[in-house]
Amino acid sequence: MKIFLDANVLIAVLNKEYPVFTYASRILSLAGRKNVELFTSPICLAIAFYFAEKKSGAIKAKEKIALLVSKISIADTGKRAIQSTLKNKSVHDFEDGLEYYSALQAGCTHFVTEDKSDFYFAEIPVTNSEEFLKKHFMP
Repeated sequence: MKIFLDANVLIAVLNKEYPVFTYASRILSLAGRKNVELFTSPICLAIAFYFAEKKSGAIKAKEKIALLVSKISIADTGKRAIQSTLKNKSVHDFEDGLEYYSALQAGCTHFVTEDKSDFYFAEIPVTNSEEFLKKHFMP
């Protein structure tokens, strides 16, 4: 199972933002589990760094991002993702399109975000952290 994590999921963990932290941190704890691979994009990392830096300062934010990227894979946000975003007329938010197409190109089968309505155009399941855990990892 390849799972893409949106920036807001990362921010919730890096900044311990409740109530999302409870579920988002459990998803991140799946890193390294057999048959589970977590992904995010450079764009999501940049957004997460911005908010972590505001809360914790640049040095601590870099440490948090370094720990994060040691545990998860980075989906490529290259020319193909850009072209796919531009080609899809139903994508109104360029950044969301880049994240989504980066996830698809990495082979992700699930997209986890706290702003599900932003991905109305998605063809793979889009859930929030709580829904994802309840569906796949909680009895």
